[in-house]
Amino acid sequence: MAEERKNPVIAAVDLFCGVGGLTHGLLREGIVVRAGFDIDSRCQFPYEQNNQGAKFFDDDVKALTGETLKKFYKPGEVSILAGCAPCQPFSTFRHTYNKKLKKQESQGEIIADDDKWSLLRSFGRLVSEVKPDIVTMENVPKLVHHSVFDEFLDTLTENGLVPDFRTLDCSKFGIPQRRKRLVLLASMKGKIKFPDATEYASLDNSVKNAIGHLPRIAAGEENADDTLHRSRSLQPINLRRIQASRPGGTWKEWDKELLPQCYKVKSGESFQSVYGRMSWKEPAPTITTQFFGYGTGRFGHPEQDRALSLREGALLQTFPSNYEFIEEGADVTFDKLGQWIGNAVPVDLGRLISRAITKHVSEYDWD
Repeated sequence: MAEERKNPVIAAVDLFCGVGGLTHGLLREGIVVRAGFDIDSRCQFPYEQNNQGAKFFDDDVKALTGETLKKFYKPGEVSILAGCAPCQPFSTFRHTYNKKLKKQESQGEIIADDDKWSLLRSFGRLVSEVKPDIVTMENVPKLVHHSVFDEFLDTLTENGLVPDFRTLDCSKFGIPQRRKRLVLLASMKGKIKFPDATEYASLDNSVKNAIGHLPRIAAGEENADDTLHRSRSLQPINLRRIQASRPGGTWKEWDKELLPQCYKVKSGESFQSVYGRMSWKEPAPTITTQFFGYGTGRFGHPEQDRALSLREGALLQTFPSNYEFIEEGADVTFDKLGQWIGNAVPVDLGRLISRAITKHVSEYDWD
């Protein structure tokens, strides 16, 4: 009788970890995460508070060495190097509102002097120095059109890894937002099979399922039992605008007196994804770092006259309702919390990635 193969421990290090969205997803599916690295030291409390066993390090990835990272893996384990290099050079929002960058994009030029490109190259350098068994990366889809991504793929291949990548629509996997993300998986044993969206088709990805249970609050108020369930106040004109908005509609349905001046001209017609209400029955739009602002996207509550609360944004990013972002008594800052939540890898996307990896590991002998 053949001896049953014992699955090895799978251990990960999370680069650009932020408040721990990816780490939390990996941990919930049984992958050990020993360390997270991020340049924002303020992320230490939420990262360590919610991710038992994972240690936060306030270090610049560009200054890290492979020798430092190797210390977090043990002999006999399957090692993962994971990360999501900040995506400002590839951001759709940035390209839309910066004509110079948009022109460079249309001409296929690489923004070689943008320091953020070096972060992905640093990730590649660490792959070469650590030589992990598995690499995973999450980023924006536009990245695939740039030579820096080709460089990264070449680095993976040169180090014996077999890479594959997909653009995944999170809403197809039960995540309650239309967030399209590039997901890369690479392994020393061959291609890792990506999750099948048809297996998640029956899941409820609606806004109502994600946040419909929360208590009502008005614009500028917070819930007494949850300091993060608070919404930003609205100027009187924006209160009138949201009252005139229907779920799924646009500002083109408003009376002309409510329109911002820039929308009264032809060039303003393209900005229809702002000043809108979400629909209860549909997924949310992509949760950005400005999701708490009514005028920064389709972030109006489906029926209450306000934008999303911080807690609602976190739930739409599939953070658990008890995820602690700040210490008790600390100031709640919309800009800070919005940045952390909007930049995070959705926890359930992290779980998808983790399931794909653990299944792949179970199919091979790693001795």
